[in-house]
Amino acid sequence: MEVIDIRTLYPLDEVLIYDTVKRHGKCLVLTEEALRNSFAEAMACRIAQHCFYQLDAPVKTLGAMDLPAVPMNVILEQAMLPNVEKVATAIQELLTF
Repeated sequence: MEVIDIRTLYPLDEVLIYDTVKRHGKCLVLTEEALRNSFAEAMACRIAQHCFYQLDAPVKTLGAMDLPAVPMNVILEQAMLPNVEKVATAIQELLTF
């Protein structure tokens, strides 16, 4: 298992991303943004297109809940964002696919 921290969206180191996905065969794209029409979903699509034959499972995405606005309450904001439990569940689903 590897974690790649994408620090810039442009230029995007796609070679690093694709090589890592091909090496492991599975991928979880994690973001704090809402997933609908997000960069994370676009990246998951690009990974699926470029690494299709090396993938052992569908590319999984995990992000914030789709809400009309970010809650102003800290507790609600924390609930809408990915947390340790959500990430652990997503990884477990990928590993058992």
